[in-house]
Amino acid sequence: MFDPILFGRRLRELRESSGEKQPALAEIIDVSVPQISDIENGKKGTTLPKFALICQHYNVSADYLLGLTDEPKPYKRKKN
Repeated sequence: MFDPILFGRRLRELRESSGEKQPALAEIIDVSVPQISDIENGKKGTTLPKFALICQHYNVSADYLLGLTDEPKPYKRKKN
């Protein structure tokens, strides 16, 4: 089950570990700084397109941010 608190905590950890401030992430996903704060505090969510931008920006899997796995890096695709 989706946990907005876990999502927000992981997003904050990713942002801080990359040395970014909230305004930088807000600009990247085109939202206000208070919206970033609300997301990181589990008060609000985000749209799928913005969620995809976050995953791409931090190079993490959606499953990691959603709390479905503890492995942050995207799975490597197997070649057929």
